[in-house]
Amino acid sequence: MTRNRRSAKAAGQRMESAVEDYLQWALQDGRIMRLRLHGSRDVGDIGNVMLRGMPACIEVKNTTVMDVAGHLHEAAVEAGNMDSPYPIVVQKRRGIGIDTREGTGRQLVLMTLETFARICNDGLPLGPEVEEWLGPEEE
Repeated sequence: MTRNRRSAKAAGQRMESAVEDYLQWALQDGRIMRLRLHGSRDVGDIGNVMLRGMPACIEVKNTTVMDVAGHLHEAAVEAGNMDSPYPIVVQKRRGIGIDTREGTGRQLVLMTLETFARICNDGLPLGPEVEEWLGPEEE
């Protein structure tokens, strides 16, 4: 079946709701919620997800074509809008349903290596930036 604008929008809304439900359940946090559109200042699709004390910008995609570069760029722009160091895309996997938590939990999470490194580094600056952030060593 070919998607039209209305069916694509409905599929996206179902995916966002499934991700919201899954993250509320998995993280035991009822504050996690779907966000409203903010026009050119959009801040992602799922709100109140925190990583290392900082907000994560979660962009949810249920598309027939997986445009990794485009989706990551969109997440990065929206992360900038919310001052988040963590732009993350949740991408629907073809052939894996979202009607159950198990299915939703098997969807893909996409991020850059830089984002992954920031998560591993507790949100602190990376590489030589750490020394700049901490300041000169005291002797």
